[in-house]
Amino acid sequence: MSKTVLIFVALLILSAVLVDALAQSEPSDSHIAIEDPAELTKEEARRIYDDLKTRMAGLYAASELDEIGNYQSWEIFNDAPFVSATHGQRYVNNYANAIAVNYAVLKEGEKLPVGSVLAKDSITVTGDGRVFPGAMFGMEKLPAGTNPETADWRYFMVIPDGSIFGDTTGDNPHLMAYCHDCHLGVAERDFTFFVPEEYRIQ
Repeated sequence: MSKTVLIFVALLILSAVLVDALAQSEPSDSHIAIEDPAELTKEEARRIYDDLKTRMAGLYAASELDEIGNYQSWEIFNDAPFVSATHGQRYVNNYANAIAVNYAVLKEGEKLPVGSVLAKDSITVTGDGRVFPGAMFGMEKLPAGTNPETADWRYFMVIPDGSIFGDTTGDNPHLMAYCHDCHLGVAERDFTFFVPEEYRIQ
């Protein structure tokens, strides 16, 4: 492959990432949705994610958020990326750090330990075949009384260029209000969603 072709391919990939980053940085009360997500088999979704995951880790690392610095070494709870309507119709994965030991088995009324971090990375796959990294969505369990408005959960979102879109304990907290509003639907599970049953690792 010639140097010119390689440069052209690199520019196409970069432009795709920037388009998704810009779309997700628009002020909104919900995540910007992909209008035409591709319908992938588990095998196709795994292959695409495997091709992108190293690059994605590097992109999110540019945020310099220590909480997610090594998230791909954490336990993953899905056997393939799955479409999440509440995360803009992107294909996502559910990771949890070692502190969140009871994330998979939470019973009604139980809580996750302080310091638990849940990370949901995402890939955008459109019906016309475009593939590129999506945002990282994160939650961190804070000490009791730290942030009563969000039941002591911190929500943050990192877009694919490493910029922090919003953080309930930092910049642009109002842009993350939608997150807790959505998670109120699972208040009995300490405000955490889990993996759809058909994608759970048994």
